[in-house]
Amino acid sequence: MMARDSYAYRQVAVESTEWHGKVEIHPVSGQAYATDLNVQCSRRMSDTSIYPLGTIFLVNAKLTDRLGGPQYLYVWHGDEIKALSDSEAEVFLGAYRRVRL
Repeated sequence: MMARDSYAYRQVAVESTEWHGKVEIHPVSGQAYATDLNVQCSRRMSDTSIYPLGTIFLVNAKLTDRLGGPQYLYVWHGDEIKALSDSEAEVFLGAYRRVRL
């Protein structure tokens, strides 16, 4: 098993949203990533019986693509799921404002 390159991962706030009738995870506005960028992560994060729609999560993600396909954010499925309160999300986003990629 290869070790993860921890330097490639960045903390990103993502949220669950409804897109074409299904729940998807996308970056929260105000960060370095477009809000329509797909996020590959644990399916539990999009389970509305556990986390209501609109829940904001703090994840360690890296920007990648699959064999030259479209870019997306990858979150290792074994990472702990951390849901943020509204005030925690506000503090994180205030401290990590970035220019969009």
